[in-house]
Amino acid sequence: MIVVNVKDFHDASALKNARALMRSCKDNQALQDLITTVVEKNKCWRGQECINLLAAESPTSPTVRSLLSAEVGTRAASGHIGAHSRWVKGTRYIDQLEALSLEYLKQLFKCDYAEHRLLGGTIACHVVYAALTQPGDTIMSFSPAVGGDSSNRKNGPPGVLRLNIIDIPFDNYNFNIDMGKFLPLARKHKPKLVSLGLGMTLFSLPLKSIRDVISEWGGILYYDAAHQLGLIAGGVHQDPFAVGTDVVSGSTGKTFSGPQGGLLLWNHPKFTKKLINTVFPVFVGTHQINRVAALAVATAESIAFGNVYMQQVVRNAKALARALDAHGIPVMCAHKDYTETHQIIIDVSQWGSGDQVACCLESCNIIVNTVQLPASKQSNGIRIGVVEITRLGMREAEMIILANLITQILIEKKSVKIIALKVIELRKSFQKIHYCFD
Repeated sequence: MIVVNVKDFHDASALKNARALMRSCKDNQALQDLITTVVEKNKCWRGQECINLLAAESPTSPTVRSLLSAEVGTRAASGHIGAHSRWVKGTRYIDQLEALSLEYLKQLFKCDYAEHRLLGGTIACHVVYAALTQPGDTIMSFSPAVGGDSSNRKNGPPGVLRLNIIDIPFDNYNFNIDMGKFLPLARKHKPKLVSLGLGMTLFSLPLKSIRDVISEWGGILYYDAAHQLGLIAGGVHQDPFAVGTDVVSGSTGKTFSGPQGGLLLWNHPKFTKKLINTVFPVFVGTHQINRVAALAVATAESIAFGNVYMQQVVRNAKALARALDAHGIPVMCAHKDYTETHQIIIDVSQWGSGDQVACCLESCNIIVNTVQLPASKQSNGIRIGVVEITRLGMREAEMIILANLITQILIEKKSVKIIALKVIELRKSFQKIHYCFD
């Protein structure tokens, strides 16, 4: 047996503990029970006791969750929709499921083409680069220093495909593209593709202005809407197709509130063959039909409830930002009313590193993630997302309560045990998933 040394990638103590737990199992049945026990513990803690403020998460409805374990998930479906386009037979209902999923997406996003089979947002990004660029081409994307995601950088798909990457100039104060610097830089390098993907996203991007300039040389405008997808679907964020965006990718498990995965959307038929032939058979073979069914229901939920849901998400984000700022916790972009999305960004440098603050909040059952603030070389900020707590029914009044709890932790240095119990007590009243048919 070949033993791979993974000590540089995984926590050695976690792996050691896993081996010890395995040795403690008396029989093979106990191996199964060990897994189900850990899953149940996570459900009780994260699912019932924590205030989950990770911008990359959202709870799914009971129906969506049940479909992820449906019988159809055991069935093969290699190829495209249609009996004569499959590598297998017995797909009459699978064809119907996939066709419905596609048509729901096209209706929701008001586009002509959609791709639903991808298992992650990064895979969706990789499909775009593999289909629409060649090694040696130049692209422009955001640096990680300003919130750019690795999906669009050298250590992600563009690097694998040997693309040249130019940083998109960023206005740190306004948390947006510096168009005064972008225009001459873009005209100088004439990128084949401009990639707009931000993990820290507070405001709409100037898509039309970018479209206008890169049209001068036929550049492709690609919007990686990983975090904005649900907001776009809900009609509370800019419609990228209305201003000439060529291709949109997204994650289906963030603001979209569906199963984890990725999708692609576009209008122009000239992209269709390249994108679809890159999806299958390059990145997808036999895909997960249970996830497709779950995605279709999540799309139907967005069609029915997305607007009121996402409006409340933005109201909650603003309310939480205002309350935190009023307590003396510095929230970025106060001069622009903080945010127009599900996110708020906080400078926590006065209380330690972002990781230290995130760990402190976690000990009180409040879950956030650390970020590097623009113009900083350290991870001295935290990113908060309010999608999950909004879907659980929280509104502006609860944002004030939550801001008070965070203030008691960071500024007043109250007992961790006491705050953790207060958080659990707050969560007791918010266990039901809203904005769905269940």
